[in-house]
Amino acid sequence: MGATSGQGRQAGGTPRAALADLLAGNRRFVSGQPVHGHDVTAAAAASGDQQPYAVLLGCIDSRVPLEAIFDQTFGAICVIRTGGHVLDRAVCGSIEYVVGQLGVPLVMVLGHERCGAVEATVQALRTGQRPSGLLAHLVDEIAPAVTEAGIDDPAVQPLAIRRHVRRTVRTLREDDLLAGPVAAGRVAVVGGLYDLATGEVALIDPG
Repeated sequence: MGATSGQGRQAGGTPRAALADLLAGNRRFVSGQPVHGHDVTAAAAASGDQQPYAVLLGCIDSRVPLEAIFDQTFGAICVIRTGGHVLDRAVCGSIEYVVGQLGVPLVMVLGHERCGAVEATVQALRTGQRPSGLLAHLVDEIAPAVTEAGIDDPAVQPLAIRRHVRRTVRTLREDDLLAGPVAAGRVAVVGGLYDLATGEVALIDPG
């Protein structure tokens, strides 16, 4: 995972400043004016100790490359991607490491429209046919959000996507090693939603 730099680039920074930097990058991306070209010189410049200022948990969907949509260069953010941004022990442990060892002040959970994992969960609950293999784990983790949204609601999928983001955010805020820094205001856990058509990120649980 890399060397532990303690405070890193965000020394003296705040969750608010980290979130503002992320969203400014998204505005550059949407406007077609990105700053970072992701070339080898940027890789070399970031080859020393890690000094990220945020960790992003997103979906594996190939249409949602997190470094690109926030216009971030090498070494700026840590990225974790799972189907439907579902949490497990490895994901939570990784986030605990980045926050605790690298001093990162911001965790963002990013969902997106038309999420396949949420769609699979809606279909599983409507048909009563639980998928085989470990895909069932994703369905089980997303199912509470679908149930809360209302399985018979015609808009269940977009509603469930938002609820699942909020549930994931809440779980991370209550994590044993994150709850203290969150309560003290040293770390923020926020939720966002990515629009596949426009490229924009909207905050749906800013903390």
